Amino acid sequence: MKNPENPTVALIGPGAIGTTVAAALHEVGRTPIICGRSAHAGLELRFDGGQIAVPGPVLTDPAAIKGAVDLVFVAVKATQLDAAAPWLSALCDESTVVCVLQNGVEQKKLVARYLSGNPVLPSVVWFPAERESDASVWLRAQPRLTLPDAPETGVVLAALRHTRCSVDVQADFTTVAWRKLLQNAVAGLMVLAGRRAGMYSRPDITELSLVYLRECLEVARAEGAALGDEVPQEILDGLLKAPPDLGTSILADRQAGRPLEWDCRNGVVQRCGRAHGIPTPISDLVVPLLAAASDGPG
Repeated sequence: MKNPENPTVALIGPGAIGTTVAAALHEVGRTPIICGRSAHAGLELRFDGGQIAVPGPVLTDPAAIKGAVDLVFVAVKATQLDAAAPWLSALCDESTVVCVLQNGVEQKKLVARYLSGNPVLPSVVWFPAERESDASVWLRAQPRLTLPDAPETGVVLAALRHTRCSVDVQADFTTVAWRKLLQNAVAGLMVLAGRRAGMYSRPDITELSLVYLRECLEVARAEGAALGDEVPQEILDGLLKAPPDLGTSILADRQAGRPLEWDCRNGVVQRCGRAHGIPTPISDLVVPLLAAASDGPG
């Protein structure tokens, strides 16, 4: 790394999460190289009290990259990793740290197969951001990331220091990641209902959500997460307190007819449950329905 205090940064995937991180970096004078599939002159992040315009361009051809950077944020969805592979090849050398801003608990394994031994940092993203137009994003809460306590975490801390995106470092990252996975898994019910967070106030959906969350909790514990019995109710309480019009990225993808991250958000519970011999009756219903909604046929 040329300058540990001021690492060079690139971002792949200027969607809702990627635009938020790019804007946080640009606001403090660390504008990253922005790489995506659609050309834009710039990006815009809107939030209560203001907005940040991030200058582009958004690069669309990996051949335009002139050399490796110190840190790459991967903000594409799990369904888009194949398309991101040429960017990783262009932006990484043997010392580049790759930080994955993505749903799920298998980020490191999924992204590492596209690299040549680079350090890969998984993350947990704790802020709701929604795409409003091709290059505009609405941020509905303060941005925060959780990262594992690892040597490579230092480069992300350096890149994001003094930005509006705070970073928590956790020794027990497994527990944090699975807690977020439970939240993501139950949000998959929005896809099947075609509704936003207000639907959780229905007593029947409240009951179903708690049963599903408890099923996910048992699997999470088998995977090493130290989560208490209170967690399902806490997650549901958060959904009940959320704005009724709050959506989720998997619902937005369904409404737009895009492939869904059903496997990394919901399928993983079913797969891990089977590996541990844990019955997952709700997952056994939810997962094939999400898979069919995503991939068809029909």
